[in-house]
Amino acid sequence: MNNKKFTTRLLPAMIALGMAAQAQAEIKLYDQEGTTFSTDGLINAFYVHSDNDGREQSRVKMGFLPNWIGFNFGKETGDLKLGARSSFWVSINDSDVVRANNQGRGESLGTDTGIDVRQFYGTVDGDWGQVLIGKDFGLFNRTNIMSDELLLGYGQTSDALGLIDGGNVSFGNIGSGYTYPFPKAQITYRSPTRNGLQLAVGIFDPSKSSADSSEDAPRFEGELTYTVNTDSLDFKAWLGGLYQSSDDPVADTSVDSTGVSYGANVKFGDLSLTASGFQSEGIHPAAIDNFVADESVELDGYLVQGSYSFGPNRVALSYGENEGDNGADFTYENTAVAWFYTVNSNLKLIAEYDQTEISGSTLGTEKNDTMAFGAVLTW
Repeated sequence: MNNKKFTTRLLPAMIALGMAAQAQAEIKLYDQEGTTFSTDGLINAFYVHSDNDGREQSRVKMGFLPNWIGFNFGKETGDLKLGARSSFWVSINDSDVVRANNQGRGESLGTDTGIDVRQFYGTVDGDWGQVLIGKDFGLFNRTNIMSDELLLGYGQTSDALGLIDGGNVSFGNIGSGYTYPFPKAQITYRSPTRNGLQLAVGIFDPSKSSADSSEDAPRFEGELTYTVNTDSLDFKAWLGGLYQSSDDPVADTSVDSTGVSYGANVKFGDLSLTASGFQSEGIHPAAIDNFVADESVELDGYLVQGSYSFGPNRVALSYGENEGDNGADFTYENTAVAWFYTVNSNLKLIAEYDQTEISGSTLGTEKNDTMAFGAVLTW
């Protein structure tokens, strides 16, 4: 996590997150003879003002979840149910980068809206569980991020990572509470839910630790969840894990990347409390994909949040941080308060304040205050 180039590489995958926010009802386009086809989507925009040690910016940007349109297929075939999902993710922020033209003068890149495909998978369901084949989000830190109270909001921004200016997304609590479960090609099995327990295990296309690295086995990820629902209480706990080995014969190095993620959420009526965390070695401080570092990169992260709903309102408080060794001991933290107002089942209004602080990092020291006001439209 040493320069803004990381954000440029992470941005296409960031235009992916949001699967868990698909709580809105889908629109069925076809439903006959056991075959269904439907669509869902999300559009959002925020006015954002930030103050980073005196450098102020006012932008109109998308939030933590960029915009998407998704399509779903289902078909009953005897004892099996077949399914599929494809989703297309769109950045509303055109490139704002200025670069020198061949006369040496600066020129804007102009319209450069990103469109990306982060989910393209099929499923086979039976009494024995489900098998998923294709591209979807990973399992390590999956529920940590899907349980984030700021998922429909804005989240942390770092000037060092290039998140303040117009072309980039905010990060929610990526890097300040969890790492990002990059969508990857995978074959994943999910067990039936028994007594509140469900196990998901999968093999994933491995990440490169260098251009010359060799991965003689896939990456392995898994997550165990436990849920209890009663009239007065809803409870969910989870435990995830990751393992990958990568060897570089040219540099004569070997990296064993490991991680453990965990958390719990409890809801009493209108009050929701969440605590989650992770520990890892040999993975990037913000995300897992083509950013596998050496085993000396050790990370600890945690996120604590609470929210209270009353009428159409929900107020959320959040604090998260990642700390560890990334060439230098560092702490990356974000404190936030957010207000969500439900106009109706398809429209929410949001106001949020975030304070992001970085210390002891190769990125330098930073303190950024951000106010975001926006709307989210779903279908």
